[in-house]
Amino acid sequence: MHAEILLFDGFDELDAFGPWEVLAGLAAVRDDVSAALVTLEGAREVPADHGAVVWAQAALSERPDVLVVPGGGWFDRGPVGAWAEAERGAVPAAIAERHAAGTVVASVCTGALLLARSGILASRRATTNPGALEDLREHGDIEVVQARVVDAGDVLTAGAPACGLDLGLHLLTRFGGPELAAAVARELQWEGELPAAA
Repeated sequence: MHAEILLFDGFDELDAFGPWEVLAGLAAVRDDVSAALVTLEGAREVPADHGAVVWAQAALSERPDVLVVPGGGWFDRGPVGAWAEAERGAVPAAIAERHAAGTVVASVCTGALLLARSGILASRRATTNPGALEDLREHGDIEVVQARVVDAGDVLTAGAPACGLDLGLHLLTRFGGPELAAAVARELQWEGELPAAA
């Protein structure tokens, strides 16, 4: 499995690094797993929402097995962040292309609005940050729920930023098995109910 986390200027750090902690950890112990921080443009510095500057390692692949999309910057409607990327359209278009090619797409927090803008949430259950649930409903045919993680098969969405860790563990259960996910959850001192393996 090759997982990529798509960064953009103004992404929320916790949205990206909760899943990254889990996916990169799995890649460290499994030869058949890799994880990368990517952008549409390729390897570069990416300024995040709360002031961190992160080095993205590569350009988004044509068909990663898993693509994780963080949110960030949605509520202030500024020139960077998820809202700005939704308005520009390149990130939603890239998400739609990868999903059409067979990539499992997941979002954290307001990253769900980028998935909605891409069109891949139509006729699906989905969640986002509680403060953006109404924004998600405005995208039409989406069954919007408030939850930590919603698994709709080839599309997953997670709630507020801390739910990124839940999403990472959920993906780990699917791709690494429940025993490995439980071991990682214990190491992280995460308390919650892990999903059953699909």
